[in-house]
Amino acid sequence: MGKVTGFMEYERLEEGYKPVAERLKHYKEFVVALDDSQAKIQGARCMDCGTPFCNNGCPVNNIIPDFNDLVYQGDWQNAITVLHSTNNFPEFTGRICPAPCEAACTINVNGDAVGIKSIEHAIIDKAWENGWVQPQPARHKTGKKVAVVGSGPAGLAAAQQLARAGHDVTVFEKNSRIGGLLRYGIPDFKMEKSHIDRRVAQMEAEGVVFKTSTLIGTMPEGSKVTNDAKTVISAEDLKARFDAVLLTGGSEQSRDLPVPGRDLDGVHFAMEFLPQQNKVNAGDKLKNQLRADGKHVIVIGGGDTGSDCVGTSTRHGAVSVTQFEVMPQPPEQENKPLVWPYWPLKLRTSSSHDESAEKGILAREFAISTKEFIGKNGKLTGLKTVNVEFKDGKMVEVAGTEKEYKADLVLLAMGFVNPVSTVLDAFGVDKDARGNAKASTDFTGGYVTNVPKVFAAGDMRRGQSLVVWAIREGRQAARAVDEFLMGQSDLPR
Repeated sequence: MGKVTGFMEYERLEEGYKPVAERLKHYKEFVVALDDSQAKIQGARCMDCGTPFCNNGCPVNNIIPDFNDLVYQGDWQNAITVLHSTNNFPEFTGRICPAPCEAACTINVNGDAVGIKSIEHAIIDKAWENGWVQPQPARHKTGKKVAVVGSGPAGLAAAQQLARAGHDVTVFEKNSRIGGLLRYGIPDFKMEKSHIDRRVAQMEAEGVVFKTSTLIGTMPEGSKVTNDAKTVISAEDLKARFDAVLLTGGSEQSRDLPVPGRDLDGVHFAMEFLPQQNKVNAGDKLKNQLRADGKHVIVIGGGDTGSDCVGTSTRHGAVSVTQFEVMPQPPEQENKPLVWPYWPLKLRTSSSHDESAEKGILAREFAISTKEFIGKNGKLTGLKTVNVEFKDGKMVEVAGTEKEYKADLVLLAMGFVNPVSTVLDAFGVDKDARGNAKASTDFTGGYVTNVPKVFAAGDMRRGQSLVVWAIREGRQAARAVDEFLMGQSDLPR
């Protein structure tokens, strides 16, 4: 694959970024992708390693050495064919996937991994530019009707696969636009939503019908997530109208922090904050948008969602941004012989961290826990913290480390615990111990729930995870549904 000695001759080349001062003025993407010659060199670095661990490191099992080699050979059109054979939406993963494939790259044992994600990004962008991404409508229709509930990456992948198998597919989305958390949870500066729109157009040409502002089940009381829904369809009605139902909603129930002062004005979930900015970017008019302008912002949670809050707060014009992580600071470099080819624990600094640091407004605190939110006249003014450490297998407070932080806005970005329960309850779907839909991934009868002809996949089944995992689940669930309807399936696993 690639050039036999390429990994010894060429260095890893990262995608670039536009200057911080420029990109903070807008919410558009700012990554400078590899050009053709740079992508070719990265493809040349893919060694003939015999056992390509990258394939298994990738949740959708992309055939990575093959498309690397095709890029090296300059055969871009076959490269997108290979890439699309395993991944419906490489423009999503090529932008926002953390690239577990690169962690598993054989060169990464003692060197710098092949830039697989940047090659994937280059392939799909060239494919769109050259008109190689075309609708693939089914040659024959089955007469079977499938409802997909949720239009995130799992739902979209499943819908596209099922439509191409000849089924009549309708996707139901409670929000006013298609994309689920892919649209409303990921900032536009990481992935512009035009990428979703053109996939929707492709899928409509393939026969998929999209129904927005439509809630399936019952409206959660006081919900802030489903405020775009104008139509409610009962679970029984949906089951009566369709031959199969696939539940692919996101894991939207945010993990809360029940400490004193939680009800103060100024303490919000990240998923109250991030979707609002995306809606404004899309042209929606919002009253009383939650903003960070001129505020001291504290983000509680050290993952990707927390990083997104940092980047959005910086663009708003926050005075300071402090990010808390309850776990100790990981090492800057992982112990590769110990962890390879698995995803390593190491300190990760995102582009949003770099932006805030360059402006001089960022602080990152590790091994810290929030004890109490404090305020005045019902409004948040700060919070109290204490340092923590692992001792005898438990997280304990470190005496004498109590501290107060000034805060006008606190964003809770500590992950998601389970999907909104009203959907599963409406269908009578059994849940696992974490509150997710209970459905196995066995090849025989996979992704089916306890309710006849009702399937579940994506975050709704496995819990909060990566976009690439959602695509995998959607594709595999589509095969399970197709097999249920037709007795057999030619769709890939």
